[in-house]
Amino acid sequence: MTASIVYKGQLRCECTHLQSSTVIETDAPTDNRGKGERFSPTDTLCVALATCMVTTMALKATDMNINLSATTIAVTKHMLSDPRRIGKIDVILNFPTALQLTEKDRLILQRTGDHCPVAKSLHPDLNVHIEYHW
Repeated sequence: MTASIVYKGQLRCECTHLQSSTVIETDAPTDNRGKGERFSPTDTLCVALATCMVTTMALKATDMNINLSATTIAVTKHMLSDPRRIGKIDVILNFPTALQLTEKDRLILQRTGDHCPVAKSLHPDLNVHIEYHW
């Protein structure tokens, strides 16, 4: 088992990662009767995509003797209705300006990010827009 989840009431869940005992809480968003005081479940999906991308890129970068520390990512979720779902995720990766990479290295890292496990797990109807700012 990966995690243990307890529904705490009032549209909030407490999720415990079993290996590390790290706890995160989720809350329903304000546009869906929640308080919006924590990440929503759909927010965590978007965050999972962005962090998976940069993590798999960092693994590849390490093998290439490249350090991606200080890379920042902006993630925006766009919801649809009927049925309510995520319709689009914008992911903008901003790499440190001091990072000097060849075009080949950039292409290798971008392909790695584009094919991370979370990206490959998303439904093909979901519109994922990714920008790499080197």
